[in-house]
Amino acid sequence: MPEETFVIAGASLAGAKAAEKLREEGFAGRIVLIGEEKRRPYERPPLTKGFLTGNDPLDQAYVHEESWYGDNRVELRLGEAVTAIDRANHEVRLAGGERIGYTRLLLTTGASPRRLDVPGARQDHVHHIRSADDSERLRAALISGDRRVVVVGAGWIGLEAAAAARGYGNDVHVVEPEATPLHRVLGPELGQVFGAVHRRQGVEFTLGDGVAEITETSVLTNSGVELPADVVIVGIGAVPNTALAEEAGLEVDNGVLVDAALRTSDPDIFAAGDVANAQHPLLGRRIRVEHWANALNGGPAAARSMLGHDVAFDQVPYFYTDQFELGMEASGDWAGDYDDVVYRGKDPSAYVSGDSDDLEFIAFWLSGGRVVGGMNVNVWDVTGDIQALIRSGEPVDKARLADPDVPLSDLAT
Repeated sequence: MPEETFVIAGASLAGAKAAEKLREEGFAGRIVLIGEEKRRPYERPPLTKGFLTGNDPLDQAYVHEESWYGDNRVELRLGEAVTAIDRANHEVRLAGGERIGYTRLLLTTGASPRRLDVPGARQDHVHHIRSADDSERLRAALISGDRRVVVVGAGWIGLEAAAAARGYGNDVHVVEPEATPLHRVLGPELGQVFGAVHRRQGVEFTLGDGVAEITETSVLTNSGVELPADVVIVGIGAVPNTALAEEAGLEVDNGVLVDAALRTSDPDIFAAGDVANAQHPLLGRRIRVEHWANALNGGPAAARSMLGHDVAFDQVPYFYTDQFELGMEASGDWAGDYDDVVYRGKDPSAYVSGDSDDLEFIAFWLSGGRVVGGMNVNVWDVTGDIQALIRSGEPVDKARLADPDVPLSDLAT
């Protein structure tokens, strides 16, 4: 019989980890990993964290050493793009016309930055951050300091970029249409905390306002405020790269629709990472997660599924950030769907008001008395316990949840 061939479209973290897992599981066939970028697969968090701030070299972000691909018989095709899927013939077509047959196909095509649709949004001093090239270009624009930087969007990307820009000694102003930073993902309570962290470092905010126009020297908001700008950073979300799947007739809705085994509507095609909108067994609904841990673990899960193993990808969503003196990890996916917030440690409202410098606590988001999300701020080694609480799905005693003397592990039993 002809050799089995597994093709991975997207030389990303998810794609590289899938290839690694295939070999670990004993797959002896052909693996072809195809990516548009000319760099071998790398992790993206450093692009707005350590690499952008100048603390870490980009070399640390690569998933594998260059020699790993040859040593493990993974054909790494860089600077090439899969432009079409021929499902009937089990082939993918590359931009240059080459066709590669597949037994199984994995889509790890990721997402692209959402673009501003306003006059001036495509000028050279307007930056988006998705690739290593993007981050290198932005760092070069920030590193000299004394620049006037306007950040559009107070989400994770926007705030991390703002912190990096301020760290180089630039004047930084953030424009955000919501009432607080991170309003949609965290809610107003914790959004205010992140706003306070940045304000204490000299970052200014224009909230409840959007961008109407970008000129060569300024950003004009919808309310008529003109903000001087030498550098503009746009961080207003991402759009899953689904064109390849759509053109192939796969089911798509805010990402490529996959089941809990990360299988698409075609049983021989799978999807993982930012592009996958997966049925989540634990949450009981579909979810598309753009964070690092989803790619790190989703790629291997998809690989096992491709090999025919029984897979139910039910990892609790996890993400982290470092901004000025705030380091945090968060677990869960509540997206505004909660009815209470409980703090373990000091309520951060005193920090927000300026009456305290204490920024060390755990926040829990509850819905119906059950923990649906948790964030540890400058508190470490508790992620496992927080995720166990979320997984349990059991109501918790709020007083015990808030009491630092009660071990978190006792609450998940």
